[in-house]
Amino acid sequence: MNLSATIRTEKKLLLPTYDRQRVLFTRGRGVYLWDSAGKRYLDFLSGIGVNALGHAHPAIQKVLKQQAGKLIHTSNLFYHEYQAELAKRLTKISGLDRAFFCNSGTEAWEGALKLARAYARANNSNGHKAKWRLLALENSFHGRTFGALATTGQAKYRNPFVPLLPGVNFVAFNDLSDLKRQFDGRVCAVCLETIQGEGGINPIGPEFLKLARELTQKSGALLLIDEIQSGLGRTGKYFAYQHYGIKPDIVTIAKPLAAGLPLGALLTTDRVASGMHPGMHGTTFGGGPLTCAVAIEFLRQLDGLLGHVAKLGKYFLSELQELQSKFASIQSVRGMGLMLAIELDSAEIAKAVVAQLLGQGILINRTHDTVLRFLPPYIIEKKHVDEVIRALDRALKSTTTHVGPDALVRVGDLRSPNAPRSAAGQVRAPAPKRASLNSDSKGATT
Repeated sequence: MNLSATIRTEKKLLLPTYDRQRVLFTRGRGVYLWDSAGKRYLDFLSGIGVNALGHAHPAIQKVLKQQAGKLIHTSNLFYHEYQAELAKRLTKISGLDRAFFCNSGTEAWEGALKLARAYARANNSNGHKAKWRLLALENSFHGRTFGALATTGQAKYRNPFVPLLPGVNFVAFNDLSDLKRQFDGRVCAVCLETIQGEGGINPIGPEFLKLARELTQKSGALLLIDEIQSGLGRTGKYFAYQHYGIKPDIVTIAKPLAAGLPLGALLTTDRVASGMHPGMHGTTFGGGPLTCAVAIEFLRQLDGLLGHVAKLGKYFLSELQELQSKFASIQSVRGMGLMLAIELDSAEIAKAVVAQLLGQGILINRTHDTVLRFLPPYIIEKKHVDEVIRALDRALKSTTTHVGPDALVRVGDLRSPNAPRSAAGQVRAPAPKRASLNSDSKGATT
């Protein structure tokens, strides 16, 4: 089936949940993908952070073939040989004690929310109403199911489905005073991403995370950290929270865990795990023999890649910062390791840059309208970073203002000439208006 036929068939038969790029991929190897016309693409998106080892990795292929010929599924009513081994490896690198396996990051987050409420109820020894409030962050994203949406701080995802899970309030991102104001004895958990992914690659502030940890420890509430996008080596450490010197009560992971197969997990402490007992939670497919065997091999490969990710991440960041010094449209460069972004001053420019890179055979994506997100495979080399930087330079030259003695305002610069600028001449986007998420439309309070 060719591209046109595929588009026609999908339009007729699939729910319209994605506005796909008009590309039909047929194979991949290493850091490259090929489409149905034979065109090669440098993959700096990794299937949104999933293909951390690239495509068709030999070690992953070997395990897949071997395990598919032995045992694919048993259900969780019986034992198999891989769940315990995978849990042992994950608890060792995370500093936590126990694991629950599921099929996705969203499922892992749903499990974390249930566990937080269950733990609060099980430890309510004073006879009063158990802790039940959840504090999440504005601009966050935790998934598309009802519990995950309830803790997602972006109205565009929430509004079509209100009313959502009650008991959730939103704290302004990195705002210590707002966290102090909203935190009270009814809070059972503070929920956050170490680095907001869909929200635009925004690292949590060290002081904010420290305060969240202090408040939860003092009150007996839990700290839930979503590392679905930032975890498992993406930042140059096993987990992004390890850059901050803290340990959460629950952490959720997924994306690269099974190298492209659907597998998620929540990791927690013995203390918090005491809130669960058989029958309270479960999954049919989660933690099956095939996905767990592949995940074990992924972790073996990851052990030798952390230093490389950290090194290439620093180089990539410095090159993006150099690019920022040349273009007025680049508002900021941010991220950790190989989870990086540049924010532009116009959604139109961001969209145009993504399209131009696609035309040049480079895959990135746009998130939060104006942010270009880079999530390359961990196996990239310096030459791949250089190729992307050159492509960005070409695309930005054709769409934005070039800063320097020969600066020209190009056709693609969609900002007003009277827009506020920094001392360096960079256009500053106006501060976004804060819309309260602590009550949804139609009066549905969550």
